[in-house]
Amino acid sequence: MPSRRKHSIAGLCALLSLLRLSRAASQSVLTDATSNAAAYVCQHPPYEVHLVSSSPLVVYLAGFVTPDECAHLTEAAHDTFAQSAVADREKADGRVVLDKVRTSQSTNVPRDHIVRCIEERALRFQGFLDGPSSLTTSSASSSSSRLEPLQLVKYGRGEHYHYHTDWFTDPVHATAAQGGNRVSSFFAYVHVSNGTTHGGPGPAALRGGGTNFPLVNAPPPTDQWCAYTDCDEPWERGVTFRPVQGNAVYWDNLLPRTEGQDTRTGDPRALHAGLPVVAGEKIGMNIWTREGTVPAAIRGEEDR
Repeated sequence: MPSRRKHSIAGLCALLSLLRLSRAASQSVLTDATSNAAAYVCQHPPYEVHLVSSSPLVVYLAGFVTPDECAHLTEAAHDTFAQSAVADREKADGRVVLDKVRTSQSTNVPRDHIVRCIEERALRFQGFLDGPSSLTTSSASSSSSRLEPLQLVKYGRGEHYHYHTDWFTDPVHATAAQGGNRVSSFFAYVHVSNGTTHGGPGPAALRGGGTNFPLVNAPPPTDQWCAYTDCDEPWERGVTFRPVQGNAVYWDNLLPRTEGQDTRTGDPRALHAGLPVVAGEKIGMNIWTREGTVPAAIRGEEDR
């Protein structure tokens, strides 16, 4: 297994900044008078930050998405899911190839006030926004242009996503005009079935469906970590995160730029998989940040 390298001074400072920002909730108020949600208050929960690995950087975020946000996302995506595709398997003419590597269903979420609040939280965690700010400020707008549309993915019984990286291996998908490659990823668990729906029978309680990083060392099997990771997995299989509703995993996708290097290269240690669901269903959320600005045609308009 690869050994963990020490952070650089800059990396440590950045990590300490992330830890500090996550300890207390902060608020941002939508002030656009034309918005139907003008009175909505974006409040970031005081989620917990747990460092899993410093190299590659992998962080576990407990309570990153609130119960109300999870319910909103699940409802907003209702009946909009379609068979997931794999970007690097598109044909040269743009046609998408569906294969057995990824058997989930996915959908993009409209950018309403709640989605934009989650986007801001992801940007704050990465250090793009400092201090209190409105979601309508120029700094928030500029930073959010680096985000792809938030994507929800649904996995039912037997569905999975085989080992892959989120950074693009085909440079055609990572051109400057498209915003470059994916710098980082969040994967949040927004719905985990428990056998009931609104008080009545629903999908079976979820079994399986963890997120495995085979090249990342698993944390020690303490009671705290075993609540978030599958401690029954052999250590040589890396770390497998349990699907816990409201929690999220963050990781870096690209290696640091070296001297004389024009572009950053993907980190192969960011390899991961959505393991098969044995019973029940889960809905996850992908938040991807690009190196540069994502075109408006891809970002989409805000849904007010």
